[in-house]
Amino acid sequence: MANRQALRELQSRLASRLQAARDEGPSLVWLAAEAGGARLLFPLSQAGEIFPWTPVQPVPYAAPWFRGVANLRGALAGVVDLARFTDGEVSGPPAGPLTAEASLLSLNALLGVPCALVIDRLLGLRGGEAFVAAEPRGEQAPAWHGAVYTDARQQRWQEIDLQALAAHPSFLSIAA
Repeated sequence: MANRQALRELQSRLASRLQAARDEGPSLVWLAAEAGGARLLFPLSQAGEIFPWTPVQPVPYAAPWFRGVANLRGALAGVVDLARFTDGEVSGPPAGPLTAEASLLSLNALLGVPCALVIDRLLGLRGGEAFVAAEPRGEQAPAWHGAVYTDARQQRWQEIDLQALAAHPSFLSIAA
């Protein structure tokens, strides 16, 4: 019960900060999260709503990284396990149970893809000032990878371009 209350408080704080960041205008602001052990940055302008984990209805004959569909505020959305999706390839063992901190990050409706990504843990908002170095996307990196940022504790953060991800043919093809 305490975990649920803490999650609700975190989501409330994040919602307030998201709204404040949107009101301030364009700047380098990301939603920071962890998925599959990787630290990820999602551009705030491309991210949608954050939902607590909700039951997902599996879809037969779908790719292993496609968990199924979920009802998010009365609309069906595809649920993608981002940690298992790498340029259309499956990596890692089959999807296991989620932690109590797991949540769903929907893509901004303007991207035109009703989809939510499985996030293991939300880590708050990060601005450009939170990082001490940035490297451009590597030549072999997927098209939806952005720059790699390093913070003061030397932790690496991968930016995920949700617009490029939503347009990627492998992401749009969920058939197994």
